[in-house]
Amino acid sequence: MYRELQSRLTARMREYLKQQYEVDLPNIGVDQPPQVQMGEYALTFSFELAKKLRKAPRKIAEEIVAGIGPIEGFEKLEVAGAGYINARVDRAVMARDILKSGGSVAASGEKILVEHTSINPNKAAHIGHLRNAILGDTFVRMLRTAGCHVDIQNYIDNTGVQVADVVVGFLYLEKKSKSNVEKLIADPAARGNRPIDFYCWDLYAQVSGWYEQSPENKAKRLKTLHDIEQGDNEAAEIGELISTAVLRRHLETMQRLSIYYDFLPRESEILSLHFWDLAFEQLKKKGVLYLETEGKNKGCWVMKRAGTKATEVVAGEDAGPDEDAKVIVRSNGTVTYVGKDIAYHLWKFGLLGRDFGYRKFFRYSESAVFPQGHDVWISAKTGESEHPHFGGVQAIYNVIDSRQSDPQNNVIEALRLLGYTKQAEHYTHFSYEMVALTPRCAVELGYEVSEEDQQRAYIEVSGRKGFGVKADDLLDALIASAQREVDSRHPELAEDERRGIAEQIAIGALRYFMLKFTKNSVIAFDFKEALSFEGETGPYCQYAVVRGSNIFRKAGLEPEEVLAGDIDFSATAQDDIWELWLTASKLGNTVDQAIATTEPAYVAKYAFQLAQMFNNFYHRHHILTEQDERRKRFLLASAGIARRELVRALSVMGITAPSVM
Repeated sequence: MYRELQSRLTARMREYLKQQYEVDLPNIGVDQPPQVQMGEYALTFSFELAKKLRKAPRKIAEEIVAGIGPIEGFEKLEVAGAGYINARVDRAVMARDILKSGGSVAASGEKILVEHTSINPNKAAHIGHLRNAILGDTFVRMLRTAGCHVDIQNYIDNTGVQVADVVVGFLYLEKKSKSNVEKLIADPAARGNRPIDFYCWDLYAQVSGWYEQSPENKAKRLKTLHDIEQGDNEAAEIGELISTAVLRRHLETMQRLSIYYDFLPRESEILSLHFWDLAFEQLKKKGVLYLETEGKNKGCWVMKRAGTKATEVVAGEDAGPDEDAKVIVRSNGTVTYVGKDIAYHLWKFGLLGRDFGYRKFFRYSESAVFPQGHDVWISAKTGESEHPHFGGVQAIYNVIDSRQSDPQNNVIEALRLLGYTKQAEHYTHFSYEMVALTPRCAVELGYEVSEEDQQRAYIEVSGRKGFGVKADDLLDALIASAQREVDSRHPELAEDERRGIAEQIAIGALRYFMLKFTKNSVIAFDFKEALSFEGETGPYCQYAVVRGSNIFRKAGLEPEEVLAGDIDFSATAQDDIWELWLTASKLGNTVDQAIATTEPAYVAKYAFQLAQMFNNFYHRHHILTEQDERRKRFLLASAGIARRELVRALSVMGITAPSVM
């Protein structure tokens, strides 16, 4: 409701400025006054117009307030300070509208693709992957809350060097054949009852050490990688077996966090379906690529980087080779990662002229999220005749860490040079920073931490060195820690119920912790901080919902029943209560801001602020013992509104609140 009134206010102002001053201001900035008693909106454009109209900002503001007339939903406009225009809403009218808002928005408009997670299928997911997946999943939820049609894709690099490293481990360290690997996948006892992705985690670290022993060992990587890319050999078959088994485990891990996908495009099909060949023809035809004939990139097909023209590179007698050009095809004919990514993104936008085959790979069972269940599709060389349509989208968001900024920029530049400027403008690299551990957290997870490292703010993790935190281990540890707290507080509950509550708290703690920091911040994860019931944490926000639910349980009423009843809104004149209602009305505005800036932290901050305000309201007003029945009903409605919007905000972040805490 807050954004709807804001739109109405700015539209009327824009109309009046055209009529009165023949001035068109397409963007009218809106702030909130420092105190709610000063109004709900503050307009600052008088300062922007002062030079153009040759009048003092305050004079402009006074003229507008005197002449604009009434605006539906607003009580009055006032001039403040040196030229601000403060707008006061009709609180009772707005409160009634807030009661009616909060429903879901039907999906419409352009089709948006969000690609996230994208873990190499060679070992278990780790804590860094969790930040990617939680950011991506939350962004999907934000877009859907705003009424967007979203496809969720998880790119699987099943032919890359990381998979090759594990295959090297099976072939050369463990001397396993394809049949041995098949047995290992099928028989938990054969792998020491460890999940297959955990087994590969340890093997991957062993291979890294083995490579360092001799150049001959390291040469096995290149040979195995080549065999996997060629296909139809034992290395490729083992790679297919392992990457598929590990991928299935990744989906199971992410499902624990209520993170889901629609489509799993694999690099193997990008290769076997010759996506690159089609992209290569486009790139050559449009002059995006040129064959370098001298210098360090001699024999390579290269592409200019942003800021130079290909003709500037090759024209002129004294124009030497562009040593900074991006190599797309190496002199030996192999295509770089960026080249394959260009082809993949042409497919995403429906510009390639070829499609994947599709087959069902994984199914989410019936649940509150998927009442009819949900199939996850995977790419195939030939697939099922009936399948959903993927690709051909209007906008792309790739959730990839900041270290991939250069490759992402190269793909965008290639699209632009091909003439696909609109698509390039709607391609967003959703960048984020790494996740580390606090020294305390590393010790709690069983790692040996030196005295020197104990003094650091955080300790970096490395899967290649075997120092890392598997996502499942982290979740298990969080759940165990949360359950100890739940067991001590609620011994009267059944064990299964306590376990379920602990899982909700642990997942809420983890997801909120990953979201509350801006995405360009390095995170140092810490159990104690994440699980705290005090401060800016998931459990704090969950507890506010539980507190709100308890009010209605003790009153013997359902929140929906109160919100649908007859309410006296005269108490909205109290600024502290009205501020709670006003904040509750801003979720839609906050989600819009978070989408525009690709910054989910805004939603986390909003949830925490609303939880704080509700807790302050709860302590200040004795709802259940209020003697005036009409005021009691209004206080209950205030609690119901805050609870409803807090539940919605947490849902946008993939967090649910338990029945008790």
